[in-house]
Amino acid sequence: MALFAVEYTYSDATASARDEHRPKHRAWLGDLVEQGIVRATGPWTDGSGALILVDVADEAAARELMAQDPFAQRDLVDAVRITGWNPVMGVFNS
Repeated sequence: MALFAVEYTYSDATASARDEHRPKHRAWLGDLVEQGIVRATGPWTDGSGALILVDVADEAAARELMAQDPFAQRDLVDAVRITGWNPVMGVFNS
C-alpha cells in the first residue's frame, strides 16, 4: 500500500449543500478510518477545502475511492488533487 494526500477545494457556492450532506460524508470517511484506508482527515481551517490521507495501492485506486465520497457524488468538491506521499519521519512512516 502507499499513502496519498487528497486535497479538496471548496467554494462558497456549495457551502449549504456541504452542510446538508456532511453527516453522510463523515460517516463514509469514518468507515474508511475504521478499515485503515483513511489515515487522517480534516478541513482546512480557512474553510477552503480539506486534506484526506489515504492508504491505497496506487493513484488510480485513490481516484476510484474518492469518487465514492458523498460530496463528490453531489458535485460539492470544486477540485481534487491527489499526490503520492512518502512520510520519512513521524506517525505516518510506520
